[in-house]
Amino acid sequence: MRYCFLLILLTWRGAAGLAQSTPARIPAHDPVMARHNDTYYMFCTGNGIAVWSSKDRKNWKPEPPVFATAPAWATQAIPGFKNHIWAPDISYHNGQYALFYSVSAFGKNTSAIGLATNKTLDPASKDFRWVDHGRVLQSVPGRDMWNAIDPNLIRDEAGRPWLSFGSFWEGIKLVQLRPDLTGPAQPEQWRTLARRPRNPQLNDSLPGDGAIEAPFIFRKNGYYYLFTSFDYCCRGPQSTYKIMVGRAKNVAGPYLDQAGKPLEQGGGTQLLAGDQNWFGLGHNSVYTFDNTDYLVFHGYDAADKGRPKLRIEPLTWDAAGWPVVQP
Repeated sequence: MRYCFLLILLTWRGAAGLAQSTPARIPAHDPVMARHNDTYYMFCTGNGIAVWSSKDRKNWKPEPPVFATAPAWATQAIPGFKNHIWAPDISYHNGQYALFYSVSAFGKNTSAIGLATNKTLDPASKDFRWVDHGRVLQSVPGRDMWNAIDPNLIRDEAGRPWLSFGSFWEGIKLVQLRPDLTGPAQPEQWRTLARRPRNPQLNDSLPGDGAIEAPFIFRKNGYYYLFTSFDYCCRGPQSTYKIMVGRAKNVAGPYLDQAGKPLEQGGGTQLLAGDQNWFGLGHNSVYTFDNTDYLVFHGYDAADKGRPKLRIEPLTWDAAGWPVVQP
């Protein structure tokens, strides 16, 4: 993963000119997005959480990162943490933006999810200030068979907040949060939403071969759609990432694919996969802007040595209510 992240950092300084010459092909890894007034803001993996802004979702300019220095709690929780923050998630509710983010040791489930909030996303506003609330939850090797990265917040029909997250090990998890989002609701109840077969002979401390991560839940027409990424990211031309989906009537599942197989039992319907132009596609988010749904994700660009780039595609729905992308 360092290869992809280093690219983002090296390109950041000159990205304004790049954005003008190559619309929507800026370097990005694990992108999420929100619109504030007439401006779109994208948050993605990078030092301090990389931030970009755009008026049209095509031409982007870099903004200062969320954290100029590493959060103190994260440096204490994760040995060797240097402020390189993974896979943020942005949402808005009751006048406040909530930004969840991941800190982790690579290839281990020594990981944690933090939360920062802001009243606005406009850096020029007098109200602009990220307030860090620290750790929301943490996974510990030897205790947990789940990994506390790749958070995504979803609210159910009653407005209750739920956090999906996870990577490898026992797959994608879900836990209800307190109303202030700063920790699990009591009593804590952890649910498995999706997983893939994992070699039982592996040591618990190893991620194993059940390659699934990056959950994102989107409500549409009476269903909750769970998007996840299968196989491997961050390997340039050897990346095999693909986007899978299942749906459920209840936020806690069970999520089924088009064939009716539960995602918890290894199911999943493929939405997008790599081809000769993009080695792998994954870690998506979904939004509705001006009555149109969009799939936001990154792909490993075959025309640029497999470097990760931002992709935004319209998302439509077939007669049976399943998502369709026609890039």
